[in-house]
Amino acid sequence: MQRHRRTLSTTVVEETVAAAATLVSKWHPDDHHSSLFLHGHASEADHFLRAAADLHRAMLFFASDPTNAHNGHALVQANHLLDTAMRRLQLELRLLLSLSAPPAASLDRLRALADTMMAAGYGKECISTFKERHRAALRRQHTAMQVQLSKLTWEQVDDNIQSWLAAARIAFTSVFPAEKELCDTVFAGDASVGDAVFEDVANNQAANLLAVAEAAVARARRAPERLFRVLDVHDALTEVLPEILWVFGERSEVAKRACSALFKAGEAARGALANLEAAIEKEPSKATVAGGAVHPLTRYVMNYLVFLADYEGALDRINQQGSPESSLTSRASMSIGRLVQVLMRKIEAKGESYREAALRHLFMANNTHYVARKVAMIPSLGVGDDDGEEYCRRRHVEAYVRAAWGKVLKAIAAADGVEVEEAVMESVAKQEKWVAADEEMGQVLRAAATAAVVPKYRMFYRRHGATLRLTPGDVNAMIAALFGGIATDSSN
Repeated sequence: MQRHRRTLSTTVVEETVAAAATLVSKWHPDDHHSSLFLHGHASEADHFLRAAADLHRAMLFFASDPTNAHNGHALVQANHLLDTAMRRLQLELRLLLSLSAPPAASLDRLRALADTMMAAGYGKECISTFKERHRAALRRQHTAMQVQLSKLTWEQVDDNIQSWLAAARIAFTSVFPAEKELCDTVFAGDASVGDAVFEDVANNQAANLLAVAEAAVARARRAPERLFRVLDVHDALTEVLPEILWVFGERSEVAKRACSALFKAGEAARGALANLEAAIEKEPSKATVAGGAVHPLTRYVMNYLVFLADYEGALDRINQQGSPESSLTSRASMSIGRLVQVLMRKIEAKGESYREAALRHLFMANNTHYVARKVAMIPSLGVGDDDGEEYCRRRHVEAYVRAAWGKVLKAIAAADGVEVEEAVMESVAKQEKWVAADEEMGQVLRAAATAAVVPKYRMFYRRHGATLRLTPGDVNAMIAALFGGIATDSSN
């Protein structure tokens, strides 16, 4: 009775193998003209997967009694058919993985295909094919250019960092999460396998991206002029870090490397700001400019700070990273405000180098005006236009007028016509090469000088006009022509 049941089972298994052989022959791996899984053969694809599973079970059945000579022959046949079926599935796996964005149906096929290969003992081939295809795709689509960037000079990195920033954001927030989801889906039968496959596929590419960030930060060398690129990198790493921690895992090497790069970017940024402050302090105080103009240091620093204000969020995070125990130190506006104060102290020191008092006050008026204009462009400092202008007028414009036109006013008070005219001509001649920070500042200077001099000269002219060559209109026109102004009609 037992022998009959065994014979019946053998017959059933042999018929199953025969049916599988027909399907395997139809979809032989050497035939690449059509895809079992992509070209509308859904029902037959399911049959093929079941046939492959049947062949694996047949092998186990025939192997259970190795003493039976018939079983040995059948085992060899089933093994050969299973190997052929697995090579076909490996081909189908390559075709499915060649899709840039597999639809949901293809994901289901991928998972079923992988489950079948893994269950049949062909997991190594399945995993190897998956890794090979996706490593190449990631390298080709997202990191070919960035890998080379890590070998470039700073100037070349600077020229290309924007491309890297875009690539890094896409890779860490979209590409790698999608890859992780794909691995989890395809190898859902064994989570540890999915994790291992993802790491092997993605880790090297992620490391290549992070290498560019590391290179950019390292080559910045805390130089102030390179700070903005460091802040760009810091912003990008801050943005993608949560995704990195979630996708790769908090204890992964990728996460550790990203955290380290972020920390070093913060250190480099703080170092660049400290070096900028030191550079301002070291600027020679006696290095002045002709005509009391805005000093190049003032222009550089204030334009730098206005640009820096766009990164206040990053600066807040970086300052807090460096001093987490105090929320006050995390305010970017305090860092910017401190640099403004350091600059103003240096400008005041430079002003003292001018021997001519009027030129010294003009220099201070111009530079303070320029600083006020730029400070007003940084809302977080809380200083409006009126505040800066009032400071400029009260402390420097009035002092300039007193120093530049004091001799004229003194001569008018002494009622000496000849001395008055000589003083006017001398004062105008001295100021002809002096400059204003901008047209607005020029108007302020001309208006202040006109208000201080012309009314008094007009009164003096009424009493002593017969002895004077210069009319009030002449004096008014001469003042109006200073600092790039246009002379007015002298008949007024």
